[in-house]
Amino acid sequence: MSNSEDREAYEKKLEAQLDQWQAEIDKLKAKADAAEADTRIEYQKQIDRLEEQRQDALKRMEEFQEASDSAWKDMKAGMESAWASLQESLEKAHSRFRK
Repeated sequence: MSNSEDREAYEKKLEAQLDQWQAEIDKLKAKADAAEADTRIEYQKQIDRLEEQRQDALKRMEEFQEASDSAWKDMKAGMESAWASLQESLEKAHSRFRK
């Protein structure tokens, strides 16, 4: 697999992950909408933070897509870290919403 094929496959993986996270955030929004007023406010704060993190991940992905062929591999580690942080936040939010 060439560098451009590696990069293209990685970009598709990132796009799919962003879509999956948006679906998860939408599920949390639905749970928040069904919650009691006090709980809904707390859920909404968590959702707002998740959406900010997702926007940051989207921005990083756009920067990644615009990077030169030689720079994208260097950027990959930063991407992985940001995305791991968002995944962890989503998992924590899901556990809080189950309570």
